[in-house]
Amino acid sequence: MQFKWGQRWASELLSILRIVSAGSFFTHGTMKLLGWPAPFEYPLNTMLYVAGALELIGGFLLLVGLFARPVAFLLSGLMAFAYVIVHSPQGFFPVLNHGEAAILYCFLFLYIAAAGPGSLSIDAWVERGHEPAPAGSPGST
Repeated sequence: MQFKWGQRWASELLSILRIVSAGSFFTHGTMKLLGWPAPFEYPLNTMLYVAGALELIGGFLLLVGLFARPVAFLLSGLMAFAYVIVHSPQGFFPVLNHGEAAILYCFLFLYIAAAGPGSLSIDAWVERGHEPAPAGSPGST
């Protein structure tokens, strides 16, 4: 059974998935580097500063959909690295090693790198030649 409404809105739903996940990811960077919305509870070292910068800058770029494919690929790698370095030594199962967010972000960003940012993005806007997308039209990315 196919859901035809899902096909019609797939590009917009992909954009919403990108926006919501990037917005959440962005706050990991703001927490590490800016102490907002709460202070980061661990002392920062070089690796955490780099991760925070990638979360902040990459999260913002992905949020607005600018250079979305390469940024999503980079962030996917960051999360794979975080999972392997930080979480997997504490056990195999993500639910037990507290790596669920890292592994989910990793594969979510990998999907966005492959599928594109959706029609509600700066990348799609530039690709369309700065014209608004018709409502309900399939995405161009």
